[in-house]
Amino acid sequence: MKIVAQVKLLPASAHDADALAATLRACNRAANTASEVAFTKDLKRRNTLQDAVYHRIKADFDLGAQAAVRTIKKVCDAYAALKGNIKAGNLGPKGSKRRTRAESRPVGFRDDAAQPFDDRILTWNLDQRTVSVWTVAGRLKGIPFVCSPEAMTLLASRKGESDLVMRDGTFFLIATIDVPEPLVSEPDGSLGVDLGIVNIATTSDGQIMAGRRLNRYRKRHRDLRRKLQKKRTKAAKRALKRMRRREARHAAHTNHIIAKRIVATAERTSRGIALEDLGGIRQRVTARKDQRARLHSWAFAQLGTFVEYKARRAGVAVVHVGPRNTSRQCSECRHTHRTNRVDQARFVCRSCGIVLHADHNGSRNIAHRGEAVWQRGAVKRPSTAQRYTGRRGPTRQPVALHL
Repeated sequence: MKIVAQVKLLPASAHDADALAATLRACNRAANTASEVAFTKDLKRRNTLQDAVYHRIKADFDLGAQAAVRTIKKVCDAYAALKGNIKAGNLGPKGSKRRTRAESRPVGFRDDAAQPFDDRILTWNLDQRTVSVWTVAGRLKGIPFVCSPEAMTLLASRKGESDLVMRDGTFFLIATIDVPEPLVSEPDGSLGVDLGIVNIATTSDGQIMAGRRLNRYRKRHRDLRRKLQKKRTKAAKRALKRMRRREARHAAHTNHIIAKRIVATAERTSRGIALEDLGGIRQRVTARKDQRARLHSWAFAQLGTFVEYKARRAGVAVVHVGPRNTSRQCSECRHTHRTNRVDQARFVCRSCGIVLHADHNGSRNIAHRGEAVWQRGAVKRPSTAQRYTGRRGPTRQPVALHL
């Protein structure tokens, strides 16, 4: 399987930093030019597009031969990804505004968008922790980088392209690592995981990963952004710029921790992991106005992706099940009724009378369904289930949202 390792570049001078920024700017403007040609003349294949724009973007944007080839390949990959999203329904049904807008104009690239570099224009020296990279101002040698010990270990088996990225004036290299993927072992039962907002994840073992701290962090940042935006001063704008992506990084860090716990529990107990397929839930649920911000900042797809790739590295099976009635069905007697879910935290079965935490009951139902899916052979062994694709779920009618 392919994973990525990120390193931070430390340019020794302002000249080196300006050269890297100018390279990203030139490559992405060249990509926009190539994208317009690809859209206008319907040249989405690499060879045909390269014949049409190669010499033009080399001359107009002062790109080297290999940099021009990588830029054209980036454009073709962007159109292939767009076609895949349209086919999967990620941009909505035919005729929707989002899909129509995506189909009616060429793919665009920001000036600071990531640019792929191969081994001809980017060389790694892991012993000295430096890189040599081609730029529009010439080749820069001996640029130091820093990274975690885990990333350094992964870089030893690096193959393929590395992407140059600029975030808030800081440069990063993101390298692709091909690590061996163990065979998925036959699971002895399933660990059900109920995803939510009040409780980010609840397992069928009764372990609850509460989301109170994360929700309070999000609300504090939301209130602070609102105050700063009202001021409209230069200092407020600088503060807003410093805050960019901070909330997203914090949420991703929290999801990594939760995913690691879930996978470790499943691996230790020799079980598989059952997750809800929540694709399209934001279009299906009804939420009050004061709940909408929390609903739309809910990173369930990211958590599911983290769980899945960590499970693949550990050889743990992952299946996705339909979420319909998991919060209304009794995990003991299977009686299903909407009044079983008394409130957000309490489940009381009207048939057998069992009282459980509502999320724990839902996770047990997910575990039962995960076992049934695996026994039916719905998952191709030994590979794992499908990734989250953002597609619509199995139910179309609006359902009540229990935050």
